[in-house]
Amino acid sequence: MAQKSILNKKSLNFLEKYLNNAAPTGYEWEGQKIWMDYLKPYVDEFFTDTYGTAVAVINPKAKYKVVIEGHADEISWYVNYISDNGLLYVVRNGGSDHQIAPSKIVNIHTKKGIVKGVFGWPAIHTRNRSKEEPPKPDNIFIDVGAKDKEAVEKMGIHVGCVITYPDEFHILNKDKFVCRAIDNRAGGFMIAEVARLLHQNKVKLPFGLYVVNAVQEEIGLRGAQMIAERIQPNAAIVTDVTHDTTTPMINKKVQGDCAIGKGPVIAYAPAVQQKLRDLITDTAEEKKIPIQRNALSRSTGTDTDAFAYSNDGVASALISLPLRYMHTTVEMVHRDDVENVIKLIYETLLKIKGNETFSYFE
Repeated sequence: MAQKSILNKKSLNFLEKYLNNAAPTGYEWEGQKIWMDYLKPYVDEFFTDTYGTAVAVINPKAKYKVVIEGHADEISWYVNYISDNGLLYVVRNGGSDHQIAPSKIVNIHTKKGIVKGVFGWPAIHTRNRSKEEPPKPDNIFIDVGAKDKEAVEKMGIHVGCVITYPDEFHILNKDKFVCRAIDNRAGGFMIAEVARLLHQNKVKLPFGLYVVNAVQEEIGLRGAQMIAERIQPNAAIVTDVTHDTTTPMINKKVQGDCAIGKGPVIAYAPAVQQKLRDLITDTAEEKKIPIQRNALSRSTGTDTDAFAYSNDGVASALISLPLRYMHTTVEMVHRDDVENVIKLIYETLLKIKGNETFSYFE
């Protein structure tokens, strides 16, 4: 008999609304409002910081503090230069992929609202196919249908306007979630579902739980760095995405061997505290939650690093959601993995007593 899904209709409606909302790095607040609105019935209080990180708290008076965390921001572009003939040249805001840009529709965010544009590209007939020039950050451009620079400026567009893709959520073959910015709004969704399940199952935690949706991960883990100093937690379980390496042109010897549908990916890296990670893997084994493993060398490249090395050192671990086509507009994850990340975080929290030092010397 198939196991009952932990995601309900309200959950999936929230996921769709949350994914479809644009929240580029530095402009995350509208998405944070959606996130906090969903979480309101399940937590005791909220606080936010200067740059927009949102934190939902359960048991705010408890001395021992545990963080579960995802990041709220998505990659985007900035208008960098407007040519005399009314074309926009761009610079990255996070790791935006120049190769997928040509022929994409874009949303340019201005004070007057969203202005539509397209990443133009020379027609195949006009290109020298023996010496094809690939899309590069300095040759991709946006056409907003303006005849000159003055016409562009009249539309409310100026240098510094942020640009996102409008691609929206859909489900492929019944169990694959596809959208831009699943990296890492899926994380914000999954930690919100953990809070919902704790509330629904009337769990009384022996510690304070800080459900953190951090900003500015895509440009250097900055939101996590700020909020870690403020919360000063005893432990942090971070969730982000990692690469499915089963599609063409990916070298498994370099990138590891992970696949969507095969379970959460547990990270092995210096920033990952071994005892906390062992608690997670032991929980997965006991609860029969399938897991995969990933070795991440010097750093995880996620907010785990920011929490681990904050304050006097915070016991931190990373549970990743395997994802195909990262930093494109068709990022893809498996519904089963989403559910299993939620279950694994939830079940691990039930095992934390609220007095652990995670010391290797005890």
